Amino acid sequence: MRPARRDTPRTLPARLLTGLAALIGLVVVGALCPGAALAQPPAVRSAAVPSAGAQAAGLHISDGRLLEGNGNDFVMRGVNHAHTWYPGETQSLADVKALGANSVRVVLSDGHRWSENGPADVAAVIERCKANRLICVLEVHDTTGYGEDTAAGTLDHAADYWIGLKDVLAGQEDYVIVNIGNEPWGNTDPAGWTEPTVAAVKKLRAAGLQHTIMVDAPNWGQDWQGVMRANARSVHDADPTGNLIFSIHMYSVFDTAQEITDYLNAFVDAKLPILIGEFGGPADQYGDPDEDTMMATAEQLGLGYLAWSWSGNTDPILDLALDFDPSRLSGWGERVFHGVDGIAQTSEEATVYGGGAPDDTEAPTAPGTPSATAVTDTSVTLGWTAATDDTAVTGYDVVLVGDGTATTVAASATTTATVTGLTAATTYTFAVRARDAAGNRSAPSATVEVTTDEGGGTPGGTCSVGYRVVGEWPGGFQGEITVRNTASAAIAPWTLAFAYADGQTVTNMWGGTATQEAGAVSVAPASYTATIPAGGTVTLGFTAQKGATNTAPTAFSLNGAACATP
Repeated sequence: MRPARRDTPRTLPARLLTGLAALIGLVVVGALCPGAALAQPPAVRSAAVPSAGAQAAGLHISDGRLLEGNGNDFVMRGVNHAHTWYPGETQSLADVKALGANSVRVVLSDGHRWSENGPADVAAVIERCKANRLICVLEVHDTTGYGEDTAAGTLDHAADYWIGLKDVLAGQEDYVIVNIGNEPWGNTDPAGWTEPTVAAVKKLRAAGLQHTIMVDAPNWGQDWQGVMRANARSVHDADPTGNLIFSIHMYSVFDTAQEITDYLNAFVDAKLPILIGEFGGPADQYGDPDEDTMMATAEQLGLGYLAWSWSGNTDPILDLALDFDPSRLSGWGERVFHGVDGIAQTSEEATVYGGGAPDDTEAPTAPGTPSATAVTDTSVTLGWTAATDDTAVTGYDVVLVGDGTATTVAASATTTATVTGLTAATTYTFAVRARDAAGNRSAPSATVEVTTDEGGGTPGGTCSVGYRVVGEWPGGFQGEITVRNTASAAIAPWTLAFAYADGQTVTNMWGGTATQEAGAVSVAPASYTATIPAGGTVTLGFTAQKGATNTAPTAFSLNGAACATP
């Protein structure tokens, strides 16, 4: 629903907005569960006993609830992370864990629309989730908006992808939930969602996958026409294991408390498992989602929620953290992590991890003294010897020390980190602190002083630009441009210029406005990207037409001055 989503811009035709509240409530609870549906009391988070004969090999469904293998109720409190578009942001899982999350939904690609995440990559994601004591929801994003977005892939193709990962997923039932496909149907004929959803579930079970399966709704995940709500019972019953949970995505369609509570209670009353697999709070041109009711109702009913999204949205309105920096939470991030009914207040770690983290009060040892392994005029790379802990060290924070304060300037899951946005010919003092899964932080290491280089290079050059192709299809592609301000002062306004050599033509852009003459492209900022802070970045997303060759631009300039390229 949200055009702020970086994957596929979406709009809801104005004629369909009329009467949304009525449409949401059209399908009565009886459609979910034949016969009279009796209201159930709010769920209580406690140890539950699986029903007789339940196959409790790992995370599983019993009596409409998501349980761990030992029968304990598990309520997801976490975020979405765009791994397939930002595979280098491996620190993100440690960062969301340190902020209190107990789960993370990880964006993957089956290769239909974006570059496929192969077995080795998926195995590494699972291990990072486990190292950070997170339950891992893995989802294929290529299916987004099928039937309306011609670039979207099918649920059948996604099912084949999961079957191809069977060896990687085997034995991970305690830690991994398989979300077959993200928002696998648009607004065009959403009734067509039911049959391929049932077929995909049956295909996965026939192949031997025993994991809990998550199913997203049509209407771009928001089910505003009630198709998932009406057919949930038949879809659930098609799973011979019974280990299936429904996911509703709540954005602008869900802008009143009544819509939210009616929808969630309908599933709870019918004892059909559900969670809020994505949700947003900031208002946009489509409406103002009622995130307060979403979070409060989820807490009251004991339902999971996963906020969209950690970082990297083309339009940063839905970034929980700015530039993947956990020390720079947005207002949306502060609401999700630290607000009423938020993650810090309500999250409980999965007991499969031993239940030790909440009672773990022993901090890691201090890391070794950092040393500078690379210094430029605006950055420094530091390395240090590892800390130790009674359970496990999950990450490190590099702090800038000065005037009696210590400010976190970088974070890492390894024993190296790069600090950027520094000023040339300036001396800085750094130290490192370790942290564990329970959030305990070590004493700081001994400090190191580093003086940045005096600079040089292109006179007036104050920027670096990264360019990459996110996905390609015949005749077109989606790209991303990241512009970093390497100066010590903010840049505003700005104009970015570059040129294509193979006749590519930009057709749509988010984060800026592109004009093009032949191969020459000029980009002016959007209102929310008009200023690039010192040391900060802005990200532009776009789609473009192409021929057989798609050579990337090799030179960029900002306000007429050449930019560095990685």
